[in-house]
Amino acid sequence: MTDTPTARPVSRRGLLTGGALAAGGALAGGAAIATTRTDGAERPDTVGADATPVANVGGLVEPFHGARQAGVATEPQAHASFVALTLRAGVDRTALARMLRLLTDDAVRLTQGKPALADTEAELGLLPARLTVTFGFGPGLYRAAGVDDRRPASVADLPSFRVDRLQPAWSGGDLLVQICADDAITVAHAQRVLIKDSRPFATVRWVQQGFRRGPGVEPGGHTQRNLFGQLDGTANPRPGIGLDTALWVPDGPPWLRDSTTVVIRRISMNMETWDLLGRTDRELAIGRRLDSGAPLTGTAEHDEPDFAATGPDGLTVIPDFSHLTRAHVTDDRLKILRRPYNYDGAPTAQGHADSGLIFTSYQADIARQYLPIQRRLADRDLLNEWTTPIGSAVFAIPPGCRPGGWVGEQVLA
Repeated sequence: MTDTPTARPVSRRGLLTGGALAAGGALAGGAAIATTRTDGAERPDTVGADATPVANVGGLVEPFHGARQAGVATEPQAHASFVALTLRAGVDRTALARMLRLLTDDAVRLTQGKPALADTEAELGLLPARLTVTFGFGPGLYRAAGVDDRRPASVADLPSFRVDRLQPAWSGGDLLVQICADDAITVAHAQRVLIKDSRPFATVRWVQQGFRRGPGVEPGGHTQRNLFGQLDGTANPRPGIGLDTALWVPDGPPWLRDSTTVVIRRISMNMETWDLLGRTDRELAIGRRLDSGAPLTGTAEHDEPDFAATGPDGLTVIPDFSHLTRAHVTDDRLKILRRPYNYDGAPTAQGHADSGLIFTSYQADIARQYLPIQRRLADRDLLNEWTTPIGSAVFAIPPGCRPGGWVGEQVLA
């Protein structure tokens, strides 16, 4: 669906009081909707190796409305901000509905290249650059609303892992606002608007900002690299049946159907000790070649690894402790969708890097899909020598909404 009905004029007061909630209209599936532009021009699907980078990236639009929220299966954008909010005392189901109506209206406008209501920097809202705003509900939101029976069972604090060194500054949260776009100013402006409008209802718990390579830097379809130089996301489920099965809840009550979950782990990378490794040692720890991403038993990134293959020394070519071995999943239904972003803060006074990964894992069921992988990694992944999880949070990503509706209405109805 690309045509959106003309909405009735709505006031900011109407959103806050709930008077602007419109009824009617069937949910439209978001997965098949093509990206459009605010200037009406057609967007090329990919950028070839010899092609000029995409012109006017700022005009590209990702649809907001649909059965499923955008920003999950969406082709990842270059910049992201993950904002976790803590609900204020006394915020109940009615207040939550007011907040989510207001934030949904902000998101609808900004993702379509229109300023939010009462936007004090309206000019900054005119270039969406494929902006998506995705809302996630933590366990505390369900409790505050008195609908804990509608919380997906796997949306709960993760068990403790021996490799964790979690910090409260990067963990937990009642409401997630995930903001992604191909322009950093667009992300910053959307973050400011959404935080401002959430203030009567919530306080900021943490903000994590990350980046990937921008549009046109590499040909389309390339797997992104993290700051260790490693291709990150090779094993993602492929679009189609595999992705749908692993990612989205296919049936159930309205608040569950077409939902998913997200685990956000902030992983600190020790760049100084990683720098001491030779290339061979790095590849043994990962289980893949750094240049191509191919498993050590293959030649291309998506070659199936042969974990039984041995070398002249009689040892397996891909070590049992490699990241590839510990994270490997063959059943498409049990895979996770990795959508990570790098972070890189100011170096210390000694010149040591503050670098790492905002690891985001999306899956239909955290307990069935994510936890078995994480347990294997925590148990014996050699990369644990150079990485430390310092933040952890889990959220349900509720279904999307129709034009005139708001995210969360199925949960709070």
